[in-house]
Amino acid sequence: MLAKLLRSVCKILFRVEVRGIENVPQENRLLIVANHESFLDGLLLGLFLPKKATFVVHTSVLKKWTFRQALRLTPHLAVDPSSPLAMKKVIKLLESGENVVIFPEGRITLTGNLMKVYDGPGFVAAKTTADILPVRIDGAAESYFGRLSSHHPRRLLPKVMLTIMPTTTIAMPKSTHHGFPTGKQRRRIAGEGMRSVMQKMLFQSQKSRTLFESLLDAMDKFGSNYKLIEDMNETEETYQDLLKKSLALGRIVTKVSKSNEVVGVLMPNITNTVALIFGMSAFNRIPAMLNYTSGTAGMQNACIAANVKTIITSHKFIETAKLESVVEGLQNLNVLYLEDLRADFGVVDRAWLIGYALHYPRAAMEVNKPDEPAVVLFTSGSEGKPKGVVHSHKSILSNISQIMAVLDFNPTDKVMMVLPIFHAFGFTGTMLPVLNGIKIHIFPSPLQYKVIPEVIYDRGCTIFFATSTFLGNYAKYAHPYDFYKLRIVVAGAEKLNEEVRKTYAEKFGIRILEGYGATECAPVLSANTPMANFNGSVGQFVPGLEHKLESVPGIDKGGLLHVRGENVMLGYYLFDQPGVLNPPAEGWYNTGDIVEVDAQGFIHIKGRVKRFAKVAGEMVSLEVVEQIANTAAPEHQHAASTQTDVQRGENIILFTTDPSLKREDLQIVAKNLGSPEIAIARKIIRVEELPVLGTGKTDYVSLKQMAEAA
Repeated sequence: MLAKLLRSVCKILFRVEVRGIENVPQENRLLIVANHESFLDGLLLGLFLPKKATFVVHTSVLKKWTFRQALRLTPHLAVDPSSPLAMKKVIKLLESGENVVIFPEGRITLTGNLMKVYDGPGFVAAKTTADILPVRIDGAAESYFGRLSSHHPRRLLPKVMLTIMPTTTIAMPKSTHHGFPTGKQRRRIAGEGMRSVMQKMLFQSQKSRTLFESLLDAMDKFGSNYKLIEDMNETEETYQDLLKKSLALGRIVTKVSKSNEVVGVLMPNITNTVALIFGMSAFNRIPAMLNYTSGTAGMQNACIAANVKTIITSHKFIETAKLESVVEGLQNLNVLYLEDLRADFGVVDRAWLIGYALHYPRAAMEVNKPDEPAVVLFTSGSEGKPKGVVHSHKSILSNISQIMAVLDFNPTDKVMMVLPIFHAFGFTGTMLPVLNGIKIHIFPSPLQYKVIPEVIYDRGCTIFFATSTFLGNYAKYAHPYDFYKLRIVVAGAEKLNEEVRKTYAEKFGIRILEGYGATECAPVLSANTPMANFNGSVGQFVPGLEHKLESVPGIDKGGLLHVRGENVMLGYYLFDQPGVLNPPAEGWYNTGDIVEVDAQGFIHIKGRVKRFAKVAGEMVSLEVVEQIANTAAPEHQHAASTQTDVQRGENIILFTTDPSLKREDLQIVAKNLGSPEIAIARKIIRVEELPVLGTGKTDYVSLKQMAEAA
């Protein structure tokens, strides 16, 4: 009777909803694991799970009178999760056929994200081979029973969702890795397995929505007056401001385009661009994010591939960026300027916005589905004509959920976004904070190396996404105290230079987290995290991503990486098949990268297939060639390419900014590194600077042309 009464009270007060009840198996001996959001969690699980279970609680909980009284209502076992001996009691319970509920984090979250996962619960699961039933608790952290900081939204009676996921297991790990005693090693690996289960649960329990619906959900959660976004004008705008701009710009675009039409967006990193993307999402238009650094030919080819007929841009931006001649060269395209279109937003439109749309945005939007196209991004064109990469709402939002499951970004943070929004890293990196109540400062260009460190310091930014090249340049001009608040710096889009890693550690006390991605994967495939970091690797795969390695002749370790998951693109738009979607075969995307995945799941990139040279019949990674040069002259920049050689197949050419680098220097370093003689560049060409794409990547197409001409 008491349980029925409490269940009714919780349903009324917290509007508790249980999803996935069909995933609860009939048999017992279940290890039920859940994220720990609040002091309500145990009560909620005890009332709403259709299984009787023994609750494992921390010994410190029993010190409080209120909890001792509550625990009298249910079977419980008090343990210290950090004690290996304590877990033996849990193992006995499971082996006797009991169900057990345990919180692997051992404490209530302080960030709203997953905290440290203890090894004990993972070892219990592996030792007993019990079925693990993951349960996601969502919403309880926002109540006053949670322990979030004042920056997080708090509600008296928030809606609580319990999502029960399908059962899984953790296999008892084999002790093959040296360096740890067998028991300790197995325990640690099993603990990592439980962390993986928890991260996958957080990702998979996200509901499917569109970008605009996600914006409205975030606004509901954090409040319409929550200050969120600012650009170079340094005026913080709220969710309400962003919504107003989005609806107005979306309405304007509907006057010059049709539903489901792909419309070119040629805009800089400003708040209005973000609003335009959400506005187009609301009214079922698909933004094609044009790379304004690719020149007239690059943009023209991109528009042909995506079948773009109309481009939205701004007079002020075109003048500031000196793109007049570039835009004038575009053919068969209707280039429209927001300043001109604003005049068409008349009295009726204003009445619609103020009197209806702002109050009922969900009713005002056009109906579109999560699986439909949301955005077209473009490959850099580093390997030929740019391809249009078509992403659905689901693929973008899935990648954001994957990132949030492994990195503890939260509303106490502020993101500094310098990467262009037309770049996949910049696009998702901008959407992520906006949709999760994390403040963001959008900066127009990543090339202002002196200004950006000062802005990071002035605006108190705590999260920074950039490429290795850009990070190296910021370090040259930054004062050691400029980055004092930065707690997470993520490097991607290119290999992290070891000298850059060292500089940030020594000068700023910052550990750079290297990640790996592809435009086709929205873009994050893997990342090092504070919980799982291995220098020299690009981290572990994000949850919910399958992978397979295809063997490559001439390469012994590793293979060609293929991936499949919810964050993988719908397909390509190709130049010779305009507007025709070419989906990846059976959902598998070929990354074109040769990688090795170690026993702990860390990924080590050996190089791109197209960045291997075949010298005298042997495969040589150009990444290794560059690594040798970077070790020999770390203060300078180096890049390797190839030229055709009739006798040897190919010759390796090294381009360097070091005027004094000699082949003898490379030979000494190669010997110390254990690299083969064949990996030493045959020719060294000195340049003032390496050619770079607008995204910060080295322009290997230009280098290849320079190499063949050398």
